Amino acid sequence: MSNLFFRIYLIVFAFITQSAFAQQYPGGLSDGTLKVNEGSVPVKIYSTTEIGDLNAFPEKATDSNILVILNESNFEPAYFNYSATTLEKYKSLHYQLFDKDFKLIDGPATQDNITKFKYAVKTAKPINGTDSIALETPFKIWDPSKGIQLGPVTLHFYSLMFVFAFGFGYILMLRIFKIDNVNQKYLEPLFTWTLIGTILGARLGHVIFYQPELFKEDFWSVFLPISTKNGLKFTGFSGLASHGATIALIFTTLYYSFKIIKKNPFWVYDRIGIVVALGGAFVRIGNFFNSEIVGKAVDPNSPLAILFPQQSSEYGPTVPRYPGQLLEAVGYFLLFILLWILYRKTNKKYQQGWLFGLFFIILWAVRFFVEFLKEPQGDEFIQIGGLNTGQVLSIPFMIAGVVIMIISKKFKITQAENEKPE
Repeated sequence: MSNLFFRIYLIVFAFITQSAFAQQYPGGLSDGTLKVNEGSVPVKIYSTTEIGDLNAFPEKATDSNILVILNESNFEPAYFNYSATTLEKYKSLHYQLFDKDFKLIDGPATQDNITKFKYAVKTAKPINGTDSIALETPFKIWDPSKGIQLGPVTLHFYSLMFVFAFGFGYILMLRIFKIDNVNQKYLEPLFTWTLIGTILGARLGHVIFYQPELFKEDFWSVFLPISTKNGLKFTGFSGLASHGATIALIFTTLYYSFKIIKKNPFWVYDRIGIVVALGGAFVRIGNFFNSEIVGKAVDPNSPLAILFPQQSSEYGPTVPRYPGQLLEAVGYFLLFILLWILYRKTNKKYQQGWLFGLFFIILWAVRFFVEFLKEPQGDEFIQIGGLNTGQVLSIPFMIAGVVIMIISKKFKITQAENEKPE
């Protein structure tokens, strides 16, 4: 047992140490190597989603070879003229422009081809159009497309992950209802109330905990996927908080338990926890596709180091970082497996609240410790003892999980009671 606690201590110590001594990248530049034919050209890598910063960068004095990674956010249709002027500026300062396959682009930018520009490269010796070129880095570069193009419509991967979360959640809960001999008519209202609680709670939670100024500055964007600042614009919901979703789900599930299915709320929570753990993993994978919730800067040689060219400038310079989203996703998926095994192979599902309490403890512990490696999400106005908002908000949930597991002994039922038909 002492060895177990020692290992846990080492893990916690490693998280805190990595948080305190994050890797530094002067000028927001990371190192890579451009393989040109048989030769190697060391380059400094730069990327930003801000077109203004992109425009200003080539004027910065540097004696190094430079490779700039461009992305779609640099070429918004509404700012085509500015984007095209920026590319011409790079060319005038001896940068060469390439597509994603490192094919040289000599012509000017047009509205039809501007999104094909992927790299701006400046080297001591100009690169020929016939040269074989490849970029090598000690870290991985995560620069995916935004989604699947279906004619004029783009199915964003983030949205697709939400579909997977609720779709697989529905299938899983259907399986659970069959195992517990519950009438399927109760599944539809559970799905509806879960959907409402998740979306509304997550959105309100983000605004309340991280972006309260929206209530004054752009009120309708709190409840609708639009922005009314500087004109009406469809934006989608750009901020969702898991703590808010959890609080809302607690209340919507209480209503569902007492008014609809008429079972002990802990019975419902036990089963929803299994589904939510899996859904949370899908949502974090969606964040990964969106280059959101990135981690702190990390040593470029770390096996976890990933460069996110599409990350928001709010996270700081675009340098190799921990994949905070994937770390959480893995934790949530392992939690799902654990809960499913306990549900199927043990009698803990008859101790109403036990599975839910365990779910609370582990889920929020994963969130708590991964936060040490993550960049702040918005304004961290709740900070206690060096802990950020996400960590402070996770502590009450972990404590609640312990309490629920303790009191769950009072809510034991038999298998016959659990599977009693309506």
